[in-house]
Amino acid sequence: MVVYLDLVILLNFLIDWLLLMGANRLTGYPSGWKRTAAAAGVGSVYAGICMLPGCGFLGNIVCRIVVLALMSVVAFGCNLSALRKGTIFVLLSMALGGMAIGLGTGSFPSLLLSAAGVAFLCAIGVKSPLGIKKYQPVELCWMGNQVKLMALVDTGNTLRDPITGEAVLIVGMDVGMKLGISREIINDPVSALAAAGISGARLIPYRAVGKPGGMMLLIRLEQVRLNGQNISPMVAFAPEEIGRGEGFQALAGGIL
Repeated sequence: MVVYLDLVILLNFLIDWLLLMGANRLTGYPSGWKRTAAAAGVGSVYAGICMLPGCGFLGNIVCRIVVLALMSVVAFGCNLSALRKGTIFVLLSMALGGMAIGLGTGSFPSLLLSAAGVAFLCAIGVKSPLGIKKYQPVELCWMGNQVKLMALVDTGNTLRDPITGEAVLIVGMDVGMKLGISREIINDPVSALAAAGISGARLIPYRAVGKPGGMMLLIRLEQVRLNGQNISPMVAFAPEEIGRGEGFQALAGGIL
């Protein structure tokens, strides 16, 4: 049987890319096609190396686990959400193997069709992500600073500006500092605003389950884009990080 190395690399790249995209969809994240393509490249190169003479030993279970972990880091990062997505990626790979066995052939078209079928079910057949969570990219622009982050779309977040009625995006202190706002101002916005005004800033009252209510710093930024669309520029700054280790840094309301 003749095995073509270029076809092995191409096949593994396409399959890994489709499965990684499917893992993102099932966990509610955007496709992130650039990072998943890079991770698929890692997997395809590994598969190609395993096909070289004398390199078959690299196909053992330990090496596969190491490469899978590396692919997950490249595609999803290093946090709890990455662990979840990596687990989904493994399960999708197992599902692909089952479909390939069911088709009774290991040909290029059948394997690629199986991978495409799994990814299609993730993107179209699943009505809501696992855990019913949805994440979308956010871009913040203010005073010459630009920050890109990920937001959890939380339908339970009903925070709105009491003056204008506009929806409010909530970010943490870490994001505020990247925009050039000091820790002291975010921690004690009442005293800070009384001592020195900040353009477009005021206070907003809030209440949260299990926490006492209080005041947060509220600023009308120059631009806020959620998933590529302009939304309300009102942003509130919490005195702690949002979504620590969970792969998101902001809370967006269900209706913006």
